[in-house]
Amino acid sequence: MFSRIIKARERLEGYANITPTMTSGTLNNLVGADVHLKCENFQKTGAFKFRGAFNSISKLSGEEKSNGVITYSSGNHAQAVALVGKMLNVKTTIVMPGNAPAIKLAATKGYGANVIEYDPQTQSREGLALKIQKEQGLTMIPPFDHLDVIAGQGTAVLELFDQAGPLDMLLTPCGGGGLLSGSAIAAKGVNPDCTVIGVEPELADDACRSFKTGILHTVKNPATIADGTRTSSLGKITFPLVLEHVDDMVAVSEKDIIHAVQFLFFRMKLVVEPSGVLGLAALLSKKIAPKKKTGIILSGGNIDAKTMGFIMNQ
Repeated sequence: MFSRIIKARERLEGYANITPTMTSGTLNNLVGADVHLKCENFQKTGAFKFRGAFNSISKLSGEEKSNGVITYSSGNHAQAVALVGKMLNVKTTIVMPGNAPAIKLAATKGYGANVIEYDPQTQSREGLALKIQKEQGLTMIPPFDHLDVIAGQGTAVLELFDQAGPLDMLLTPCGGGGLLSGSAIAAKGVNPDCTVIGVEPELADDACRSFKTGILHTVKNPATIADGTRTSSLGKITFPLVLEHVDDMVAVSEKDIIHAVQFLFFRMKLVVEPSGVLGLAALLSKKIAPKKKTGIILSGGNIDAKTMGFIMNQ
């Protein structure tokens, strides 16, 4: 799988942004470690998802590209697939919840995707997408449970190691496990001794429970502010990869998440969405004791005004 990530990096060259890695003396003093933040909020479409979307769609055959692709997503993967489709002249259909953040919904439509909204309380996004896929002969590009998507996401960590040098620990947000599994494989491929920890919200701790028990757990429409982690469970592909390559999983509170967004905004002038700050939230709340040189993936910055206003007023 590590070789897939290396090839994905070559495929993404010239298309994906090489996002910056940033440091903060204040943060280092607070946690007592040398911390390096990989700012995927500066990636195209504002999140790491562009990497996996481009890697997977660019590999499709000419016939598959001409038929078009479909996916389901709460926002960041939706935007990524829509933009890649625009770049590669591939028709895109996106199944999105009607309550998705307005900024993500608008951006996805703006890239030219055919957006089909659904009610997450009464409909299954996967079921609806599969029905449309069969009816229209489209290729499914799922948000996380796909080897080429996972490989694309892992390229962010290769860049992080290039920029920061060898890391003793890596903290990565976890929703469906695409970023976490790709990141863990990449980190272990570069430094087998790097400790990799996945972080998710306490209100959506299915991956933590799955990791601790070895049995796949699910959660239904969790009410966490970290909307990018509202996936029902890890995937058939990502779950075993997480079990094999990740060292531990922890969960953080909504208060921890809000504090991390505030810290990045006020201290580092970075706009990062709640789902993107989970690793930092675990560090600041002392849910994790950092190692000497610790990397954190800030996975995205797509936050709407209403959510940011709520967080700033806490």
